[in-house]
Amino acid sequence: MRAILLGLTEDADLPLVKVRLARLTAQSGNFKPMPQLKKSFHIKGRDFIRAGEASINVQNLLKSMDFDPRLIRRVAICGYESEMNVVMHGGDGTLSIEVDNDKLILEITDDGPGIEDIELAMQAGYSTANDDHREMGFGAGMGLPNMKKNSDQIQVESPPNDGTVVRMIFFIPDKGKSD
Repeated sequence: MRAILLGLTEDADLPLVKVRLARLTAQSGNFKPMPQLKKSFHIKGRDFIRAGEASINVQNLLKSMDFDPRLIRRVAICGYESEMNVVMHGGDGTLSIEVDNDKLILEITDDGPGIEDIELAMQAGYSTANDDHREMGFGAGMGLPNMKKNSDQIQVESPPNDGTVVRMIFFIPDKGKSD
């Protein structure tokens, strides 16, 4: 019955419906804990035609859940930067978003060669992009620094020759507090 009231079809994404209902309940002042939601999107290495689709899917998902546009923007920047790193360097990978009561978790994994020096890679301007990537306009060395700047917390794990995992946390602002 709820799906009909919300104007959704029978094949609606039920976890998404539950999250939207919980957010509406929280906004009305009758707070109930938001159920957890996790979605993953495949990233195909070296596929520049479809590069960016996973981060756009995450952005659209967050918009449909009525998140603050400023938070969506930060998550979208981090999603795109990380997705492009996978496309350029990491082979195939996955971009996952998890929604919790008080935070969003964006996790990107790939099966690439790993990051040789994470501390160096976190410095603005450092890049391992090849000439082909630079000709396409990539390789400014701002990927990881932008992710660090736009997330509330970031963790990078990259054992040699064993892929990379980048995990970013974004805290959901409390609607009851003033900005």
